Amino acid sequence: MTTLDDKLLGEKLQYYYSSSEGEDEDSEKEDKEGESAIPETVGEVELSSDGSAVNTGPKGVINDWRRFKQLETEQRQEQRREMERLIKKLSMTCRSHLDEETDKQKQKELQEKINGKMTLQEYNMIHNDEDDEEFLQRYRKQRMEEMRQQLYSGQQFKQVFEITSGEAFLDTVDKEHKSTLIMIHIYEDDIPGTESLNGCMICLAAEYPTVKFCRVKSSLIGASARFTNNALPALLIYKAGELIGNFVRITDQLGEDFFAVDLEAFLQECGLLPEKDLVLLTSIHNPSACYSEDSDLEID
Repeated sequence: MTTLDDKLLGEKLQYYYSSSEGEDEDSEKEDKEGESAIPETVGEVELSSDGSAVNTGPKGVINDWRRFKQLETEQRQEQRREMERLIKKLSMTCRSHLDEETDKQKQKELQEKINGKMTLQEYNMIHNDEDDEEFLQRYRKQRMEEMRQQLYSGQQFKQVFEITSGEAFLDTVDKEHKSTLIMIHIYEDDIPGTESLNGCMICLAAEYPTVKFCRVKSSLIGASARFTNNALPALLIYKAGELIGNFVRITDQLGEDFFAVDLEAFLQECGLLPEKDLVLLTSIHNPSACYSEDSDLEID
């Protein structure tokens, strides 16, 4: 029979645990928790296509991002280099095309200059730094051909004409073709230098067949005695009815005894003689060039 004390003690025993039992239970719980913390199996390591390990953790993601940016940068650099190569190729093609266009333009300009009548001075002003020797040769040939055509197409005189009256003098000046250069020697036989000028005009008439050389006595055109004594021998030069050269007492420039080459040089210096046709050029020292069968004058 249980007493009250036993009952009370017995109830306490149901709720009483010894310290040893608690320690055992705690150790068992710790063992179970440790076992649960340790993974049963180690997961397999993920491998990339090239056999290297791939870390799928935060560090792996960062590395993958860096690798991606590196590849992206390399790709942009390659695209930039490809673009530069393309631009260089296109620029070389453009320069080549521009060079061809420049050559064509030069050829066109050269042909236009040859077809046109550009003066040598104009050409030198435009192309002072270019190699123009070939063009100048072709230009000279063309100009000479034009001069020959003008010479053959125009009237040729080749002699010294004697004017016999004042009216004939006016007709010679006014009625001749406008492109004809007329040289008139006003003379008197007893004036010093008259004979030299007459002989020179015969020679120059043969050398310059397109120039009309004439002579007239001052008494036939109503010249005064003062003019005759002080102005002769005189050489008057007309073109298109206008007086363009007036050399009174020409012996003051050439002397009383002069030759055709002296008169020619003097007139060329004044710009009053046309260019010679080189095909018909003969030496002015050749006596045969200083004589014309149609002329009324002869050289002694």
